[in-house]
Amino acid sequence: MEHESPRTVRIALGSRSYDILVGPGLIAGAGREIARRLPGARAAIVTDETVAGLHLPALLASLGAAGLEATPIVLPAGERTKSFEQLVALVDRLLELRLERGDAVIALGGGVIGDLAGFAAGIVKRGMRFVQVPTTLLAQVDSSVGGKTGINSPRGKNLVGVFHQPDLVIADTSVLDTLAPREFAAGYAEMVKYGLIDRPDFFAWLEENRPAIFAGGAQRAEAVAQCCRAKAVVVEEDEREDGRRALLNLGHTFGHALEAGVAYDPARLVHGEGVAIGMALAHRFSARLGLCPPEDAARAAAHLEAAGLPTRIGQIPGAGFTCEALMGKIAQDKKVKRGRLTFILTRGIGQSFVSDDVDPAKVEAFLKDEIDAR
Repeated sequence: MEHESPRTVRIALGSRSYDILVGPGLIAGAGREIARRLPGARAAIVTDETVAGLHLPALLASLGAAGLEATPIVLPAGERTKSFEQLVALVDRLLELRLERGDAVIALGGGVIGDLAGFAAGIVKRGMRFVQVPTTLLAQVDSSVGGKTGINSPRGKNLVGVFHQPDLVIADTSVLDTLAPREFAAGYAEMVKYGLIDRPDFFAWLEENRPAIFAGGAQRAEAVAQCCRAKAVVVEEDEREDGRRALLNLGHTFGHALEAGVAYDPARLVHGEGVAIGMALAHRFSARLGLCPPEDAARAAAHLEAAGLPTRIGQIPGAGFTCEALMGKIAQDKKVKRGRLTFILTRGIGQSFVSDDVDPAKVEAFLKDEIDAR
């Protein structure tokens, strides 16, 4: 497996087009791939304390073998690193290194590192080159692709950021073997999302192949590549989320509210778990509105549960959520337009759509029942 050719997914965005390389053992050749696209560039590798101990030496060796000078910047691990404080510190460090616009910021880590490093790359000197080397399943299938970057605010998740496309994404599926089971499952939620949006055949394939994907091997790499292809189609059509790209937020309006509700405490809830609950809520809410067959809502939840993911608000440790607090977080969501609530709803498995005028009273009544449910 370590010697198989990588799968290449192209994101076609004119002058901002780039490749996503997917497969095992790719970090060993990362220096060669980066040097081919950014010859002579110096680099800052932004990573966190956990990932640095696992994968930084291999990436540094690869860059060195390709003749690229690279300086590591190691940040604390965890969602709370996506903050103004860490952004300011990172920007200052990049400026201290005297990197030029043509030099590269390389994000080595999960979604937190990718979002933060990409934001810094997008604003330092009005835009530096940027390479993603995602090390979590969630980052490989979602956050590293499409150019969304940003940080969290106390008022909500990902409310401050820019669109800044990478020059290359290297998704080494071998590194996923180092993930804790809970973190792998959290990333799998984003994988399931693509099937639930508009690929019912892919969802059925996941139902059949989930054990093999969790075990590793060819099915895992193929699943990651399929997700990247699905996202590529949407990003090419709607780069800045003015229309169809909003479908990629299936489950995220509820999920982000839950994450903010626990103050981004990973002991209680990580992003993928919030998305899993959010997708289950979106399907049950759609069923309640008469849009989605109840059996499809049950099928979606059953698959998430089989993967070890939560599907109910009451499964969050120390829940303590109030409807008022969750509605307040939802009202701060980026997908609110002129005060109207926008949700991704569904007519069944693989039949999601954007609804931009959802009645807040119906959402509130639904959430009250869900908070009380066990």
